[in-house]
Amino acid sequence: MIKVAKFSEIPEGGSKLVMVNDIPIALFNIKGKIHAWDNRCPHRGGSLADGNISNKIIQCKFHLWEFDVDTACAVANSVLKVKTFEVEIKEGSVFIDGQ
Repeated sequence: MIKVAKFSEIPEGGSKLVMVNDIPIALFNIKGKIHAWDNRCPHRGGSLADGNISNKIIQCKFHLWEFDVDTACAVANSVLKVKTFEVEIKEGSVFIDGQ
């Protein structure tokens, strides 16, 4: 596991972009739970961290593709999935499995 941020750096309902092994990873704080996703939208590579964030949906701002927060799958086609990373919170820090 790799330390990537402090929990306090990710506002509730917001995001933080980090780089791990040259991979941009979006950290989302949804109702106090941190989700770590590859930041690149599978459609055209748009930044998901810069998208619209709700309690249920992350929406890419470029072409408005929507992804379910819990499954990381596209709402319109569940076959399309964003790569996710395992998250652990320890002593106020966020760790992810960077593989």
